[in-house]
Amino acid sequence: MNVKALITTFKEIFNTTPERAFFAPGRINLIGEHTDYNGGHVFPCAITYGTYAVARKREDQLIRLYSENISDKGIIEFNVNQLDYDKEHNWANYPKGMIRYILEAGYGVPTGFECVIKGNIPNGAGLSSSASIELLTGVLVAGLFGLEITRIDLIKLGKRVENEFIGVNSGIMDQFAVGMGKKDAGILLDCQTLTYEYAPIQLESHKIIIMNTNKRRELADSKYNERRAECEEALAQLQSRLPIEALGQLSESEFDESQSLIPNETVRKRAKHAVYENVRTLKALAELKAGNLKAFGQLMNQSHISLRDDYEVTGEELDTLVEAAWKQPGVVGARMTGAGFGGCAIAVVENEEVETFIANVGAVYLERIGYEAEFYVASIGDGAKEIELGS
Repeated sequence: MNVKALITTFKEIFNTTPERAFFAPGRINLIGEHTDYNGGHVFPCAITYGTYAVARKREDQLIRLYSENISDKGIIEFNVNQLDYDKEHNWANYPKGMIRYILEAGYGVPTGFECVIKGNIPNGAGLSSSASIELLTGVLVAGLFGLEITRIDLIKLGKRVENEFIGVNSGIMDQFAVGMGKKDAGILLDCQTLTYEYAPIQLESHKIIIMNTNKRRELADSKYNERRAECEEALAQLQSRLPIEALGQLSESEFDESQSLIPNETVRKRAKHAVYENVRTLKALAELKAGNLKAFGQLMNQSHISLRDDYEVTGEELDTLVEAAWKQPGVVGARMTGAGFGGCAIAVVENEEVETFIANVGAVYLERIGYEAEFYVASIGDGAKEIELGS
């Protein structure tokens, strides 16, 4: 992404020059899917795709925002003192919510500002463009006005925007990965306690390929709520004998010994995924610390199989991509990422096989599904930050 092009747009739109530039990434979850609300761990990383902004403080109270991605909405304008949700303001409700909660937390935003943003996160792919905009706004407002807001507090404010201002019942993983991302590292995160640990991911000879099904994720929300309810039912049945507060507290053997407490086979399978996936995520940390990328890839494959067979959230499109990926040369591992029922899968592929991989998997997908998938070659990058205006 060329920041200079954003500066040119800023000059055209606002007839002045921006003062500062900022970036916030998208994210993928490497392993640990549907574990967060079961008291387990997730393993996300920030990616080098993301959202960029150039901005300048104003003398008055007006905030004026322009997105190159949604240019038909034009400049969206509101006052620092008028920060209620407004359906007409479309995408700008994400920055608006962040500014509102920064003010409510007691920080001063004495004037308005002008801002042009542009993102290169694939639209609707489930790579967290909303968390990217939230954290981008956080670092931008803190940077412009010299606010000393801790990164964890910005992350919590971003989650609050999602839950309370926008009205989406999501966890904290997305904002955490976007806010705390680190180049060449994954983050093992306990979503309940926010304890975290970085794990080195050395991919000099490999790339992460993001495979977008291009399928709309219509089912994701309803099935997400259904799976949550099934896991809560399983937990309540296990709690009749076991002193646990969450499925993520169980080892594989503890679950195996007690699974007969869950009479319904489907509910039992959901709980098995939650327990085994959490253990896989902890194993993934150990393998990456030992530099064992091959073992990490095998854990990715097992994760997809569990999401397909026990949790049943993959669907034909994701399974087609992942199962085609497994058959390609140079593939370390592949799995769906995100809530499922569409969205994206990821694969770790040797550098010299990337072009062949994309061609082969793309051909299989087109033949079986009837429309094309999209492929993005990603690297693991830093979290939200100020960047050089001239970069």
